[in-house]
Amino acid sequence: TEDLRYPIGSYVPQPFSHKQKEAWLFDIKFLPGELEIAVQNLDTHQLETPYRDGGWTVHQLVHHIADSHMNAFIRYKLALTENNPTIKPYDENLWSETADIQLPIKTSVKLLKALHTKWVALLENMDKNDFKRSYYHPGYNTTSSLQQALAVYAWHGKHHVAQIEVALKKVMWSKMVLF
Repeated sequence: TEDLRYPIGSYVPQPFSHKQKEAWLFDIKFLPGELEIAVQNLDTHQLETPYRDGGWTVHQLVHHIADSHMNAFIRYKLALTENNPTIKPYDENLWSETADIQLPIKTSVKLLKALHTKWVALLENMDKNDFKRSYYHPGYNTTSSLQQALAVYAWHGKHHVAQIEVALKKVMWSKMVLF
């Protein structure tokens, strides 16, 4: 059976090359627009539909992407200005329950547009040595280079947009079954 947690497959590390970097930059640059298109004109029922049993709702996923990518941007800034800084982990499940998550999803879509504009400007002006800079994640006990982080976050955005699409197909399928 298909694992609905990973509709595009789980993250698989890819070798870093100029061509691959450009593809990841493209993913980061255009994620906010893809997300905006995926969630336009949704009703309350669609927004409150989880992509799988026990999974986050479309509403939670949109806010999670913004929260996660804000953290990613800060991690980049820290790694570019400090020597292998230790980043602050956060509990994404608890973050998905905070009061700001009750705001309309357009708030997080707008935030992502602005954030990704800044992030892409940063990424496009990094040289190969900048991408080798790193940060330490104490929750995973791992050190990640910024080139590895670019790959992960390019995948991350596409991963959650695909989960949203799964949820919306689920809603459409349930409406079709009713008729």
